[in-house]
Amino acid sequence: MPIYKMKGSKDGKGKYRVRINYQDALGKYRQIDRVVYGSAEAKEAERELLFQVKNETPAQRMTVKDLCEEYVKVKANELRETSLQKTMTILEAHVLPSLGPVSVSKLTLPVLQNWKLYMEGKKVVKSGNEKPLSLRTKQNVYSELRALLNYAVKMEYLPKNPLSKIGNFKDPDALQEKMNYYTADEYKTFISKARECAENSPTNTDWDFYVFFSLAFYTGMRKGEIHALKWSDIDGEYIHVSRSITQKLKGDDRETPPKNKSSIRTLQMPKPLIDILQQHKARYKQLQGFSDDFRVCGGTRPLRDTSIQNANKKYAALAGLKTIRIHDFRHSHASLLANDGINIQEIARRLGHSKIEITWNTYSHLYPREEERAVNILNKIV
Repeated sequence: MPIYKMKGSKDGKGKYRVRINYQDALGKYRQIDRVVYGSAEAKEAERELLFQVKNETPAQRMTVKDLCEEYVKVKANELRETSLQKTMTILEAHVLPSLGPVSVSKLTLPVLQNWKLYMEGKKVVKSGNEKPLSLRTKQNVYSELRALLNYAVKMEYLPKNPLSKIGNFKDPDALQEKMNYYTADEYKTFISKARECAENSPTNTDWDFYVFFSLAFYTGMRKGEIHALKWSDIDGEYIHVSRSITQKLKGDDRETPPKNKSSIRTLQMPKPLIDILQQHKARYKQLQGFSDDFRVCGGTRPLRDTSIQNANKKYAALAGLKTIRIHDFRHSHASLLANDGINIQEIARRLGHSKIEITWNTYSHLYPREEERAVNILNKIV
């Protein structure tokens, strides 16, 4: 019986609790109730609640937490495990704590604006000190929430994505973040120091570092793609990229396909890199048990990320250069080609970008001569 008599009264009418238990469209058991005074009012409240349950839309029944659970199950079949884990971590840390209990149908502009303000003031503990979230972290969180709500629109839980009107996080005091990369001359200085260290080292490790940075600069491959590269993937002047490796803190490396379908690609190498790899393979062939299944950088086990970062800092210091991130060697590759006017589609292909817009948005500012060329063409029409 969904109507319960309670202690107390008001204006001579008894107090009643009306409670409805039901199973929603997601298979979860839920409960709604209402307190009223008067038996007739209790029966009317019962009819209203039953009607509400019967006519609820999926978005009304579903909370953001429910939506996340459904979204992750669907994406488990579409994303690499590492990408899925990143999505789950971000949603659990930055979205669910404040929005988890909220009904999807109540994700209004004020609710999302309050969430954004909450994120602006959120802090994390680093090295024992509280620090605000970095702009990049907040933008990553925004992107994950936007993707989640785009899924809700696709499933018709929402008519449109309300987050799009809120806008992403921006740094009010900064212009567009300057991209870090090495010019050709800076790279030559950097790599010459890496080679000097390798020539003075009794082991192959420094040679592995030297080859790693050469591959990153000359091909624009991602770090994980270089980790996964085997000698069997190299065919004359071509490299076949078909796998990636993600490293975990406890050393449990995981080999997966590359980031997307476009990342499975064949890259033609320049002669300097061909020579570097041929010399490196000759060194490895002197090792007992060598086979083409050896990793190009590391042999039986890929180089560790921390050791690569340390080598990067070491060579930059020896060269008197700023230290750039490992990923910035990929930027260096693309920037060199863009500055020389190479077609943006070819740069996108070499980088393995899924959409050319990604390449254009990142590197279009490096085409300073295009407007001048356009005007020169138009000047000839007289």
